[in-house]
Amino acid sequence: MEVKHGNNIFYVGDNQNELLAAMTFVPSGNDKIIIDHTEVSDELRGQNVGDKLLESLVEYSRENKLKIIPLCPFAKARIEKYPEKYSDILYKG
Repeated sequence: MEVKHGNNIFYVGDNQNELLAAMTFVPSGNDKIIIDHTEVSDELRGQNVGDKLLESLVEYSRENKLKIIPLCPFAKARIEKYPEKYSDILYKG
């Protein structure tokens, strides 16, 4: 399963108009992004797709030296559950 990156979105699907799963974010200043939504279709539930989206977004944030503010309940819960994996990218302001 390939996670793709578009304009402020990481997604699974043929294109951004036919999403099977998506995690969206909003830039905040020059050094932060806000994860605002995660959605996974019933077809892909239970396959750790949300985690794959989060991992792709975290990799992107590390490469671009961005901190993450997780407003999305899913992303917030996963980041809090695994602080050892995510503490370096979590915005602590």
